[in-house]
Amino acid sequence: MRFKPKPLKSDVKFECKFCLDCCRGRFIYLTLSDIANIMAHGHDPYDFVLMAAEGGKIRFVLAYREWDLGCVFHDPETGKCKIHDYNPLICKIYPFMVSHKPLGIEGEEPFEYKGEKLWLYYDESCPGIGEGDEIVTREEIAELGLKFQREFENTDLGGLNRLLSGEYDGT
Repeated sequence: MRFKPKPLKSDVKFECKFCLDCCRGRFIYLTLSDIANIMAHGHDPYDFVLMAAEGGKIRFVLAYREWDLGCVFHDPETGKCKIHDYNPLICKIYPFMVSHKPLGIEGEEPFEYKGEKLWLYYDESCPGIGEGDEIVTREEIAELGLKFQREFENTDLGGLNRLLSGEYDGT
């Protein structure tokens, strides 16, 4: 299912309902830190990293099962993530989205955070929005989004080669 963005204008309750939609049929982008963290838990990157070309750059994404396009770490029987305790940063952000420019959606407004103007959204198709006891703040989402952007910009093939050869120091 495609992300259906709706402006995030306030803090919101969120509880994952394990509906499976976020783990299937979409690229789950990886940073070098994500790959290193998953490797540190005993997983072979040759089993979970795929490369994709995007905008003239090589991007790394989680591998997926061909039969349902589900993430290789997603358990289709339980709907749960096998690496939830150390899942990729982009997974920690979903069902939210951070943008540096408006998407042209009715009701959107900028959110100022650490001197940056950001636009925050949530996926209106996610059944966990507005559910549960945990409140997710806009500041939390903005912080995760900025962290992802910094790490993603510094993720490249040279970094992956350093990581695989044991020379990666996290920078």
